[in-house]
Amino acid sequence: MSVFPVTNSTLSATHVGQFLINTYGLSPETICTLFRTGINHSYIVTDGSRKFVFRVYSLNWRTEQEIAEELRLLDLLQVQGVSVSYAVADANEQLIQSLPAPEGLRYGVLFTFAEGKKVRDFSLETSYQLGALIARLHQVTEGLILDRATYDLDTLVHLPYTYARRFFAEDNPEMQYIRKAEDYLRAEFDKIDVSQVRRGAVHLDLWYDNMNITNTLEITLFDFDFCGNGYLFYDLAYTIMQLYYTEPDKEKYQKKLESFLAGYESITPIYAEEKKWLSLAGLAIWIFYLGVQSQRFDNWSNVFLSENYLKRYIGMAKEWLHYNEVQIQ
Repeated sequence: MSVFPVTNSTLSATHVGQFLINTYGLSPETICTLFRTGINHSYIVTDGSRKFVFRVYSLNWRTEQEIAEELRLLDLLQVQGVSVSYAVADANEQLIQSLPAPEGLRYGVLFTFAEGKKVRDFSLETSYQLGALIARLHQVTEGLILDRATYDLDTLVHLPYTYARRFFAEDNPEMQYIRKAEDYLRAEFDKIDVSQVRRGAVHLDLWYDNMNITNTLEITLFDFDFCGNGYLFYDLAYTIMQLYYTEPDKEKYQKKLESFLAGYESITPIYAEEKKWLSLAGLAIWIFYLGVQSQRFDNWSNVFLSENYLKRYIGMAKEWLHYNEVQIQ
């Protein structure tokens, strides 16, 4: 009997480790352990006092060119002194590895390890430092164009709705809300004064799970898998929205928000026009990630994606809008 085809596999950590030893010239004592599966798979690689993260991209998730653009952005940020995890070249100066997995060709990249740990409950000082770090990131990415996705209302809202239709009926109340939200967002975003907003390369997934923080509040950003082109205020909107959800005490949230914005503007100003659109941009990106969950059902979201989940997920978006005194008509 021939081997049954698969749509997604988990590569053996032992064999990934041996591959990295051979390809990157790591010591024979190097230890490789599986850290996380999901949209992509991550392995922790320890070579004595040195640590790395090896990311294995899912089949057909990113093209080699898209990955190369992600790495180009990281190299530019690292050279400019922005604290990010960046790619490490192998013994032949190659950054991207081709891995013949059972389901087909997958790509792998070895990244520097971000020191520190994930912190869900930010202090005021952490909020300030994060704001300053994102501002420094935006100083580098303003005006930069990547050969990757451009984030607009088609990619952020319309396509995610079509992806979610695989699992939820059109007459589902939450799906109807998304349709109404798209119409509302299109009408409102047409009012943006584009001469008063900054564009460039964005991370689009800046939340506590994609940064490590040391005891001295040094923050390192990582996982630029969703980087692309768009309004820079998208990064601010999504970070602030995540800050809102991780702080149940809204008086404390307001103080953290003020500290975050103060940190950002200690480096570079946020235009008044950009501040006007933060709440709606947060909604658009929130819908975008429902689309990602729908796209990656086979190897990630099948453990939670359901009608009950959708109701709770859209309910969180409605709560965010209500807090910001936005009413979708």
